[in-house]
Amino acid sequence: MNIAVILAGGSGSRLGGTLPKQFLKVAGKKIIEHTIDVFENNDLIDEIAIVSKEEFISDVEDIVVTNQYRKVKKVLTGGKERYDSSLSAIAAYDDDDINLLLHDAVRPLVNDRIINDCIEALKSYRAVDVAIKTTDTIIEVDNDNCISMIPPRRVLRNGQTPQCFKRGVIRKAYEIALKDPNFVTTDDCGVVRKYLPEEPVYVVNGEVFNMKVTYMEDLFLLDKLYQLRSISSTKEVLDISRQVLPNKVMVVFGGSMGIGEETVKLARELGAVVYSFSRSQNGVDITNADQVRQTLHDIHQRNGHIDYVVCTPGILIKQPLSAISYEDITSSININYLGAVIVAKESFEYLRQTKGSLIFYTSSSYTRGRMLYSIYSSTKAAIVNLVQALSEEWFGFDVRINCINPERTRTPMRLNSFGIEPEGSLLEPKYVAIATINTLVSKYSGQVIDVRR
Repeated sequence: MNIAVILAGGSGSRLGGTLPKQFLKVAGKKIIEHTIDVFENNDLIDEIAIVSKEEFISDVEDIVVTNQYRKVKKVLTGGKERYDSSLSAIAAYDDDDINLLLHDAVRPLVNDRIINDCIEALKSYRAVDVAIKTTDTIIEVDNDNCISMIPPRRVLRNGQTPQCFKRGVIRKAYEIALKDPNFVTTDDCGVVRKYLPEEPVYVVNGEVFNMKVTYMEDLFLLDKLYQLRSISSTKEVLDISRQVLPNKVMVVFGGSMGIGEETVKLARELGAVVYSFSRSQNGVDITNADQVRQTLHDIHQRNGHIDYVVCTPGILIKQPLSAISYEDITSSININYLGAVIVAKESFEYLRQTKGSLIFYTSSSYTRGRMLYSIYSSTKAAIVNLVQALSEEWFGFDVRINCINPERTRTPMRLNSFGIEPEGSLLEPKYVAIATINTLVSKYSGQVIDVRR
């Protein structure tokens, strides 16, 4: 078994204030909720244990109940020191062959790649750490605060979590350590390294963004990282898509060309019942709430359910703001943003019934506005914010909403704005369609899905 142990016993004293940092909100959720989410949604994690200070046990239990976490099986009481929390988790299990992944509750940006690599490494090693290469020069100073040594950077790493062990190894290391009257430690791998020196500790590559919230400034950085966070897509249709999609009802707005057309074609090949709408195809305008409402109503009446909604329409007017007419400004905002708001609002009740999924599309320019793209970039940033906000609003209803972020794609909109571009320089829309399908059936919500060549 792979058991994630989330260490939430910290007091947050360095952050200031009375509330431990793991209970502070970032990007709409408590930090600890973001952390639990990652392990809850990882397919290789079998169980989660959370270790907290006694006075906050009820708060953790409320979080588990509210979020309906299915993998959280134990909420344990920690102690004064960090290692007391590790010992509490070690003592809560009795099988020495299980894998314990000990992770800081205040590292919410850990990802599946790190977790999966740790679990894979545990097949060959019994102790595994996570670290990144040190980029700054590290100096050692003497009692007079003068440099005494400068270790070579090539052998230095900045440690992260999770730190992972076969339970038998970390249990034995602590048994020896606790008999040492001079025992002092800051991390679990250090205990193994010192008291079981014959046991190799393998190092998995971490990520720069797998940061630990320590100071107040970290909260602002973490919030920005969540705003810009994205997930890379695969170019293959996942098995889950082939299994789940047959007979599901999908509505695609903007399905007559480009990404929408490819999505319609692929979804039908995979067995979905797909309805395609656009202004040119059948006169359905997403900026007209009545038309969108009637369209969805008719499909629901015909099929009894709607499982997925995809909204692809968008226009790009590449001009300085001073040169764009108000008519074009209004049209851009209406199609790129207002239409998405209407589709989301009118789709919600149907998707609530089926615990369905909604997809919008953004652009790489959402992270920073670009010259000549002021209206387009700002509407695409608005789409990301809309998705992130609605993912929180709809969480309790099990309605998922995400947005796809394709790089430059060979679509009619691209051709109209840039003309004929070099062969191979653009992403093919079929890959965006694959990302769309895989995301629709995934557990993701509130995510930006990058699609690259």
